Amino acid sequence: MGFSFSDLFGKITAVSGAGSGESVLGIDIGASSIKVVQLRNSHGAAVLETYGEIALAPYAKQPVGKAIKLTPEQLAKAITDLVKEANVTSNKAGVSIPFSASLVTVIDLPQVGEDQLKRMVPIEARKYIPVPVSEVALDWFVIPKDTESDTFDHLETAQTAHPKGEEVLLVAVHNDILRSYQEIMQNASISASFYEVEIFSAVRSSLGHGLAPVMIVDIGASTTKMYVVERGVVRLTHLLTVGGQHMSEYLARAMTWEFDKAERIKRERGLVDSGAFSTDENDRIKSALLSTLTRVFTEVDRVLLSYGQRYNKNISHVVFAGGGASLPGLLDTAQASLNAEVEIAQPFSRTEAPAFLADALRQIGPGFAVAVGLALRKLKRG
Repeated sequence: MGFSFSDLFGKITAVSGAGSGESVLGIDIGASSIKVVQLRNSHGAAVLETYGEIALAPYAKQPVGKAIKLTPEQLAKAITDLVKEANVTSNKAGVSIPFSASLVTVIDLPQVGEDQLKRMVPIEARKYIPVPVSEVALDWFVIPKDTESDTFDHLETAQTAHPKGEEVLLVAVHNDILRSYQEIMQNASISASFYEVEIFSAVRSSLGHGLAPVMIVDIGASTTKMYVVERGVVRLTHLLTVGGQHMSEYLARAMTWEFDKAERIKRERGLVDSGAFSTDENDRIKSALLSTLTRVFTEVDRVLLSYGQRYNKNISHVVFAGGGASLPGLLDTAQASLNAEVEIAQPFSRTEAPAFLADALRQIGPGFAVAVGLALRKLKRG
């Protein structure tokens, strides 16, 4: 029997949310690491109980920071190890699906009744999906033309939405991907009540509920994802096949270092000059990192322009998320390179945590945007 987002999302919409004192997890399986966040509901507040990250490359005898493809058994082992190391006490989780393993797009359809739209969407989806529609979990959401309602959790309510316009947000994930993730969670003794494409998790934890369009730039290990969000709805997505791993590779070649040293120096000093290196070395390090970042900035500018031309709206705000957004010096460099207001995502600001952790959470926060977003949804929905 095939899976559908209506099944995976709908089965948790009837509950009121996690009870006070109950702990929940957000598990983000990335290309180079897995991140977990455990939150607890305390009188309506999301209290941070623990968090952790584990690199995946060592499971394939590769250096930390490398994007790697592991078997479901290896991923389950990594999750089990992470849960133990992070002192996780709950096994109730929401789990991310990579953007690269999904289809997220906006399609234009005639304004018709709900019943007719339900028949039209799967037919129209065939134009975008290279496999039979029966082989994918398919969900869709009619994008309202004018509303201030909260649509951050729109995938959960798509099946009850009423057509108000012609634009439809279409989301699809191959059933084999979902089955693989379910196998991983089962082997890791995790009870996953929903699976969510990482875009929506990052949006939930990184953005407020403003009406103006905002771009999220999620710099991962192997890819950089760009999402334009307006009124809580993802209106445009774009994938660039460069990320943090490429920065380290360029840096290793430029400085004739091993990858692991380049990865460490990138994380420790990034684009900020260090007294441990000569002026020439600092310049070469910065130039190597910028060889990747410049491609990212150029693509961001192109997407900003494209969106402005298509919708006649300017995007004046860009939020950087993902592990790559923790690169020291990124904020100043991005502000100087982009014609927009720039900030670094701070997903942990939506949680309550001990004050002594503030600096650490601010530094690592961008990389935990998806995990925090998953836990927040799980906390809200139960």
